[in-house]
Amino acid sequence: MILPTYSTPVLPEWIDYNGHMSEAYYVLVFGFATDAVMEELGMGPAYRQATSNSLYTVEAHVRYLAETSLGSDLKVNTIVAGSGDKKLHLCHEMYAQGRLIATEEILGLHVNQDTGRTCVFGGELLAGISARRQDPPEWSGRSITC
Repeated sequence: MILPTYSTPVLPEWIDYNGHMSEAYYVLVFGFATDAVMEELGMGPAYRQATSNSLYTVEAHVRYLAETSLGSDLKVNTIVAGSGDKKLHLCHEMYAQGRLIATEEILGLHVNQDTGRTCVFGGELLAGISARRQDPPEWSGRSITC
């Protein structure tokens, strides 16, 4: 099963002094895409309220590949690239006018907000995660080097 695409236009307040979308807003859009994935997997607001569990991003790697400007239509495609009993590895690809402009991969941990400790995904969540699992893209897992 494929995850739905997250879409948004580039807003005026996201534009920096160079006339392009500021780097912080790439991460904001990726965060919104993660929220949409959480909702799709069954970890939306109702789940968080009922269980006090949520997904916390503990590591992220962003690649800025191209600039984009005001009014561009952004599309973020996401895949579940890996998972464990308490972990979720997501890979996001951001497109503007059909061109890949950024990628982000995150490692999220399933955390109980009352205890502040990680906890196992329930069976239904694990099944939904497993059903959406795909091979990671070739750019996943890279490190920063000089």
